[in-house]
Amino acid sequence: MPIPSGLPVVDHHCHLSPAGEGVEAARRFRAAGGTHLFLTTQNYDRVPPRSLEDYERQFATTESLARRIREETGTVVYPVIAPYPVDLVDAVGTLGPGGARDLQRTALDLAGRWVRERRAFALGEVGRPHFAVPEVVAQVAEEVLAHAFEVARESGCPIVVHAAELSGEELAALAARARSAGLAAGRVIKHYSRRRLSVAERHETVPSYLAERELVLSVRNDPGPWFLETDFLDDPARPGAVLDIATVPRRARAIAESGPSGAESLWVPFVESVERVYGWRPEPLREAPR
Repeated sequence: MPIPSGLPVVDHHCHLSPAGEGVEAARRFRAAGGTHLFLTTQNYDRVPPRSLEDYERQFATTESLARRIREETGTVVYPVIAPYPVDLVDAVGTLGPGGARDLQRTALDLAGRWVRERRAFALGEVGRPHFAVPEVVAQVAEEVLAHAFEVARESGCPIVVHAAELSGEELAALAARARSAGLAAGRVIKHYSRRRLSVAERHETVPSYLAERELVLSVRNDPGPWFLETDFLDDPARPGAVLDIATVPRRARAIAESGPSGAESLWVPFVESVERVYGWRPEPLREAPR
């Protein structure tokens, strides 16, 4: 059977760039049956941001892309913004540990203000570099993450965590840190989850699963909350990485065609999880421009 009429088809985490496909990638997503994108900011320049003004320009580029995608393709777009934790590798070297920490904290404050103004809908990506870094960088990342929890609590929004794959114990620690800052663990999203996590392992945190075929098949009957994402990078040097922008609608179609229970299961990642984690249902689809 087809994807149920009126069901949003949501890629919970992707990146688009003016130097890549940009709006054309969103057009491909829409043509494949996708309807809603959570568009996560990224570095658009040759070097990572080294000032608050650099981050403000970066966030504004993401906002501008989101606006163009809405206007030119009809896709509903939710910007997600924050200073990227990997930026700390450069910032600690150029600004020193204190300067790097202060820069990312003030950038998080800016992102939180944009969330409160409804210019963005979550803080992300926040967290830790996903590879080995000097201890001083790791320590600054932990201090910045603590501030991210506080900003998310003040702004009433989820945070999207960037980190290496986390064990159940590590997710429990992450949930505990969120709660200690006054942020519900159910508003902590682990982006780029690549294995099925049991309810017990999650400790109320929420996985955003990479939409790989076998992983999608293994999680499709999970009661949620959980999301599907491509982490599409829109990098001309790496076409299709991490997954192509059309992957989530393709996976949704395959699940729907597997039978009535498959079609019904799609409501979990695309509607129910958004409502439980973000506190609102996805907006109605905008009519595609003719």
